[in-house]
Amino acid sequence: MNFIAKYFSELNTIELYEILQLRSEVFVVEQDCVYQDIDFKDQKALHVIGYKSNKIVAYTRIFKPGDYFDNASIGRVLVVASERKNGFGHELMKASVVVVKKHFEATKITVSAQKYLKKFYESHLFIQTGREYLEDGIPHIRMDRL
Repeated sequence: MNFIAKYFSELNTIELYEILQLRSEVFVVEQDCVYQDIDFKDQKALHVIGYKSNKIVAYTRIFKPGDYFDNASIGRVLVVASERKNGFGHELMKASVVVVKKHFEATKITVSAQKYLKKFYESHLFIQTGREYLEDGIPHIRMDRL
């Protein structure tokens, strides 16, 4: 798996199209959740893209402190369904934390985690810091890495 980080203005149209397609595939179709994914926050984000054999199979978008939460944040975490068994989610989170530290010099990171992924995020040193809430009809929890 090869990871790269790009700002919105650095994405070419093919990369942007693939990213938006994958986000729709995972968060809208797979999770059966109708919501507005294109939210005009991508322009502020740093996009971490995971490639396997020149195909995007993993992705996150990252915000500097103050752009989304007080802390830096990682969101839209996804791995295509066919690749989840390969541990790419863990590789993606490790790469995303490195990108946050390198680009924003931040160590405090917040995620709005789907509740069923609590143990996954805990394995990356995130701790639950808020109560459960619904986001787009899906139970979420705030988790912070301090």
